[in-house]
Amino acid sequence: MRKTDKKVDNQLCEVLTDVCEAALKQCLGFQWLTHVANYNKFPKSLKVTCIFDTNDNVDNFIVTPGYDELMSLIQQKLLSIGIRVNNIADHISFDSEENRKRRGRK
Repeated sequence: MRKTDKKVDNQLCEVLTDVCEAALKQCLGFQWLTHVANYNKFPKSLKVTCIFDTNDNVDNFIVTPGYDELMSLIQQKLLSIGIRVNNIADHISFDSEENRKRRGRK
């Protein structure tokens, strides 16, 4: 990873930590989030995955106003560090601990 990539990744970690803390307080079943990126194709390659405890909580969350609020918060945080993406929904996915256990991940 280049020095500039590491700087961007550190900024991403910082703002996504803020998102995580807010989501833990506001989103039923939210557990944590993570991100991956190919910095040779950044920011198009950026993917943020929000992990909930169960599939039911994921399904319930995505039909609440909290879904749009979380998407907006992530977009605002990315913009605060100069990262612009065309459609934030293309960069965010949802998963559950339930699915991860089934796939043998922790």
